[in-house]
Order: sequence, then structure tokens, then C-alpha cells
Amino acid sequence: MGRLDGKVAIVTGGTSGIGRRTVERYAAEGALVVVAARREAEGQALAGTLGPRVDFVRADVAREADVKAVIDFAVRKHGRLDCLFNNAGGPGPVGGIETIPLDAPERAMAVLFGGVLRGMKHAAPVMMRQRSGSIINNGSVAALRAGYSSSMVYSAAKAAVVQLTRVVAMQLGEHNVRVNSISPGAIATGILPKALGLPTEKAEQAVPVVEKAFAAAQPIPRAGLPDDVASAAVFLASDESSFITGHDIVVDGGQIAGRFWTAQQEGLDRMRQAFGIR
Repeated sequence: MGRLDGKVAIVTGGTSGIGRRTVERYAAEGALVVVAARREAEGQALAGTLGPRVDFVRADVAREADVKAVIDFAVRKHGRLDCLFNNAGGPGPVGGIETIPLDAPERAMAVLFGGVLRGMKHAAPVMMRQRSGSIINNGSVAALRAGYSSSMVYSAAKAAVVQLTRVVAMQLGEHNVRVNSISPGAIATGILPKALGLPTEKAEQAVPVVEKAFAAAQPIPRAGLPDDVASAAVFLASDESSFITGHDIVVDGGQIAGRFWTAQQEGLDRMRQAFGIR
């Protein structure tokens, strides 16, 4: 018995990184999965690899018609929708506030925030009729602390996602529909190389470099992996989390919990030396 047996799930941005690993985990746990993403060749290949329980629908979450079409497809084929993981994202413009061209934030917000908003808008009526369902939104530690993203706009968009999660949870909870977010920390994916200017294919090939660089970013001495976030997404999609809503689950190896212990102790030693304490 899988933890998601018989459940129907949609994962946006499901062809790489966190999204792809979540699709794989959902399918392994018995779910019927609809993958939504812009890259058709990769999406069709993933669906073909995972078998008949997985379908691919090409969609750009910045377009409302595309988002509605994905949800309509899932309901038309399977008769219901049990989980929507609003995972699709991308980098925001880098640099100081005085350097950001205004068209770049508009596109970033359309995907990072607007994609979540559109997904919830069209999934909510289905789940409200069912009196059941779980919506999961991909946040970020950058939503909770300044200085944890290469992009101010990305941080602001993710902060909006986390707050939107809370307020929608208060509405949909009255219909037995749960809404939560997951805020990943330093997860080894291609999003940082993309933000810094690498094209998509090269950015994904650079993931081992990212993994090495992120190994010391948190107390747990390794980089976060897509599977770490996928595990949280499985939990939130399952009945194990049936009494959890309106929460942001941080998956960061302790990155934003506080100051590193060793750094703190070294600072105390320096102060002892300054005070002449042996």
C-alpha cells in the first residue's frame, strides 16, 4: 500500500529539480499524477518513463488558460483532484533595487506568485465540491529572511506566496481543504545557475557544483536535495497531514534557525581573549 494510493495529484514545474523528484515520489506512492511544465520533450519523456499513471500537459503557469486546462484535464480524466503542488518557478532579476528593469519583476511575479494564485483559483472549486483536497505551495527561506536569494524580487514573491497560503487556508479549511507551503533552504538544483545567467541545460548540468557549494550553508553538513522537499510534499499530500493547514514547513537543514554553534563559540573565544580571560 502506497501513502498516496488512488489520489490524483498535479505537480507544476514537474520536469526538473524539486518538481521532477516529487512527481517520481508521488507515482511511487500510488498517485495518479499530471505533470505540468513548459518543456514538452522533457515532460513527455518523464511520463513515458514513469508509465500510464503519469500524464504530461504542457502549460505555462503565467497563463491562466493553461493552468485551467491542466486542472480540467485531471478532473476530466480521473474525476477528482486530491492534491495540487504549485511548484513551478524560476529565477528573479539579480542586482540592487536601483538596477532592476521593471519588465523583469513583472514576469517573475507572474510565475512565482501568479502561478500559485492561478493554481489555487482553479483547484479550489473542485476541492470545495469534493469537501477534500490538499494544496501545497512552494515557498522559500528567502521569504522568511533577507539575504537568502540572489534576487530581491524572488524573495518578495515567495513572501507573498507564504502569506497567500495562510489566508487561503483560512477560507478553504471551512470546506475541509488544506493549504500549506514548503520553504526549501539551500537545495541543489539548477535555479541558482539560471539566476546567474547559465542557460537551462547548462544550469542543470551544474547541479554538482551547486551541491558542493551548498554543503556548508547549514548546520547539517550537506546540501539539501530535491528528495528532501519531495518527502515533505508526500507528507502534505497524504492523509497523515489531515489536521495540518495554514502552515509553512521549512526544509533547510537548520539554515535559518539561528547562528551556527561553532561560529558562536569561536566568537565567544575571541571575546574571552579580548577581556584577558583564560
